[in-house]
Amino acid sequence: MRVVYFDCFAGVSGDMIIGAQLDLGVDLESLKEQLSSLGLEGYEIKSRGVQRSEISATKFDVEIDQREQPPRSFADIRSIILASRLSEITRRRSIAVFERLAEAEARVHGTTPDKVHFHEVGAVDSIIDTVGAMIGFELLGVDRFYCSPLRVGSGFIETEHGRLPIPAPATVELLRGAPVYSGEIEGEFVTPTGAAIVATLCVEFGALPQMSIVKVGYGAGSRDPKSCPNALRLMLGETAEPMDIGFKRDESAVVIETNIDDMNPQVYGFVMERAFALGALDVFMIPAQMKKDRPGVLLTVLCKPENAETMIDLLLVETTTLGVRYYHANRRVLERTIETVDTEYGPVRIKVARDGARTLHFHPEYEDCARLAVESKTPLLEVQAAANAAYRTRLTHGNKTSEQDG
Repeated sequence: MRVVYFDCFAGVSGDMIIGAQLDLGVDLESLKEQLSSLGLEGYEIKSRGVQRSEISATKFDVEIDQREQPPRSFADIRSIILASRLSEITRRRSIAVFERLAEAEARVHGTTPDKVHFHEVGAVDSIIDTVGAMIGFELLGVDRFYCSPLRVGSGFIETEHGRLPIPAPATVELLRGAPVYSGEIEGEFVTPTGAAIVATLCVEFGALPQMSIVKVGYGAGSRDPKSCPNALRLMLGETAEPMDIGFKRDESAVVIETNIDDMNPQVYGFVMERAFALGALDVFMIPAQMKKDRPGVLLTVLCKPENAETMIDLLLVETTTLGVRYYHANRRVLERTIETVDTEYGPVRIKVARDGARTLHFHPEYEDCARLAVESKTPLLEVQAAANAAYRTRLTHGNKTSEQDG
């Protein structure tokens, strides 16, 4: 499984994350191409090599024209992302980050997430930073995220809401439960965007986890204090630890379903995307013949028990249903891991299903293969075949090694 460790000795921000990703090998042109599907205008992205206390790092910049940026709500940003051609995992991660940020802003201002209007984080450069970071992690094939204690800084900062203490109130809300410290230099070292990204993605905050380091990238901050390198270090590595999704053989789930025969078909896609962004395990629709011979849909959501109320509320609010059915179910799942193989077209993640020591089946990640097919102008089937062959070679080599060891 491919993992990344945020080493935040000088804090974290959206542009520092993308800078470190570029330093790790993410292609700037591929990033530009995917970001263009957002339909945003009036910006240009650039990168350059810089020094931060004698450490070589990559500085990522979003240059925007002088037009005034409109304040955008979470719904506005979500619509922009859902209308894009980005992959499902990138859309899901991006929406989750902005949702986390909306919840934090709502707590600070005593309102609800749907009524929050972003100013700084709703501007084009902040949207590019956030979505660009999610694209970068997909290009790197990262499955799990870890983070160090965060240096947040101290002092005050001027914002659209006036003069605020550092860390900003939204940043404090986002980092509840995470280990933080101020450091000896005044200034903002963790931005709300950076805090939202690590708070959303990272499964653990603390010391460097056990991993085999594959590559290290440095993303530069704007300032260059001589007392410390103002950069974010991303450590990209591999671990044999399986993903926790589906690793238990037997587990509980909640099945939520409703029959609908009077809703605009466009809404179903929105509800599905929203459910996945909120943590649904699966969402599916089955054609149904309803009363009075009306064609309808049986909409079903599968989720963890702790997410059931959120999913029920989603269906009641976002669809035309008057009620839902829900019940607990047991499910048995195979052990599943995500591994990465290198092909002539680039790295591809492989979903592997096992029963103990036996590998039962594996499948290349569609989004990876589709992206590489477009980039290399190669038929999708050939990229998928190359990924399958690479993993079969790994399996064969592993079996031979085990026999020799025995």
